[in-house]
Amino acid sequence: MPTVPMTHDCRGCQDYLQVSRRRFMALSGAAAMLATVPAWVPRVAFARDGSSTPRDVVIQVYLRGGADGLSLVAPFSESRYYTMRPALALAQPDNAGAAVERRCLDLGQHGGVAFGLHPSLSALLPIYQAGQLLIVHATGLTNGSRSHFDAQRWMEQGQRSDPLGNTGWLGRHLASSPPASPTAILRAMAIADTLQLTLAGAPQAIAADDPASVGFAGSWSTKSARLDALAELYAGNTDILRPAAQSVLNTLETLDDIDYDAYQPSGGAQYPDDDSLAYSLRASAALIKAQIGVEAVAIDVGGWDTHSDQGNFPGGHLHGLLRALGDALAAFHADMAGSSINYTLVVLSEFGRTASENGSVGTDHGNGNVMFAIGQGISGGRVLANWPGLQEAQLDDSGDLRTTIDYRDILAEIVQNRLGNADLASVFPGFTPTFRGATTLAG
Repeated sequence: MPTVPMTHDCRGCQDYLQVSRRRFMALSGAAAMLATVPAWVPRVAFARDGSSTPRDVVIQVYLRGGADGLSLVAPFSESRYYTMRPALALAQPDNAGAAVERRCLDLGQHGGVAFGLHPSLSALLPIYQAGQLLIVHATGLTNGSRSHFDAQRWMEQGQRSDPLGNTGWLGRHLASSPPASPTAILRAMAIADTLQLTLAGAPQAIAADDPASVGFAGSWSTKSARLDALAELYAGNTDILRPAAQSVLNTLETLDDIDYDAYQPSGGAQYPDDDSLAYSLRASAALIKAQIGVEAVAIDVGGWDTHSDQGNFPGGHLHGLLRALGDALAAFHADMAGSSINYTLVVLSEFGRTASENGSVGTDHGNGNVMFAIGQGISGGRVLANWPGLQEAQLDDSGDLRTTIDYRDILAEIVQNRLGNADLASVFPGFTPTFRGATTLAG
C-alpha cells in the first residue's frame, strides 16, 4: 500500500501523517503486532518460532492477458501442431536441424502424447524432474469466455456467477478457515495497486504494489511522534474505530520494519535483477519468512496478450516473458526450499490462445490452457491432461484447444489437502470438484 502524500501545507506537516483515513480504515482487519525478532533482520516481528506448519502458504501468480499454453508446453508429438503454427511451433527435442534455443525440453509422454517445455523455461526443468512441478494442460474455465474481463472475473471468483459479485476463491478460503497462527497480524498480501478479486472477501488482507513501501513516510526522527499522535487521535473513540485504528497502526509499523533490502535469500537462490515478478517473489519470500501470519500472496504479471509478433524465440516478446517467469519461479523455489515453511504456488491465466497462429505471427484469444503448481506437497514430475487432441474434429467450435480439466479441480484439491480447508462448498459454491491426485496431504 503506497503512502498517501499530504495535500495541505500546515506548519510542521512535511513529516506528518502519510496515511489517509480511507486507506487507514481499509486495513481494519489487521491484528496486533508481535515482538520477537527473526535472525536475518533485527527489527521484524515473528508470529511463530520458525517451525514448519501443516498448512501451506499459497502464492498465486496470475498471467494477465491470456498466456499461450501451446507455447509454454508444446504437444510436440502432434503433427498438426506444426501445420497450425509454422512460425511459432517449438521444434522437437531431438531435431538436430533446429537451433537449440528453438527446441522444446522433453517432458516425456503422458496419456500417449509427448509434451515439451518451452526452452526459455529451462530453469523449471529441475523442479519438474524433482517431482515438485505439476503441469496441467487443456485446463481452465470449462464454460468460459474470450473476454479478458469476464474470463478473469469468473476465474478469480471461482464461479461463473457470484450473487454478491465481490468475493474471490482465495478470499473465501481465508474467510472460511481460522488463521494458521492465532496471533497473525496479516493473512494475505496482494502485490498490486488494489486487492485482486481472487482475494476479495479475505480477512486481514491488504494491497501494496511494492511491499517495501508499506508504512509511514517521512523522517525517522519524527516517526515516533507521528505514531503517538495517531494513537492519541483514536484513543478516545469508543466505537469500532479505536480497535481498528490500533490494528492498523500495529500492522503498518510491523510491515514498515521489514527490511527487504537486507533480506538474504537462502538455498542459493538468485533472483533476476530488474524484473518485477522476481522482485515481488523475493519480497514475498521475505514477508512469508518474517512469519507475521501471512497465508496467501497474489501477484499479477501482465503482457501476455500476444495478438501480433508473439516472438517465441530469442529476441521476441514471449521469449523474454517466459525467461523472466521461469527464472523468477525457480529462484523462489530455491529460496523457500531452504526454509522450513511449506508453500504451494499456482500459475494461472484467464484463457489460452488460438491453436493456429494468425497472419501477424501472433495468436488470438483461445480456450484450453496450461496451469502450473509448484511446491513440496505437489505430485509433480508429470503433465496432467485429458488431452483432447488438435485434429479439426477435436477442437472446440472456434477451432481451439478444448478445456477438459476444470482449473477448480486442482485448486480445490490444494485448498483441502495443502491449505487444510475441507469446506469446499464455501470456497467453490455450486461446484463439485474431481480430485486428480495433484497433491499429497499436508502434515
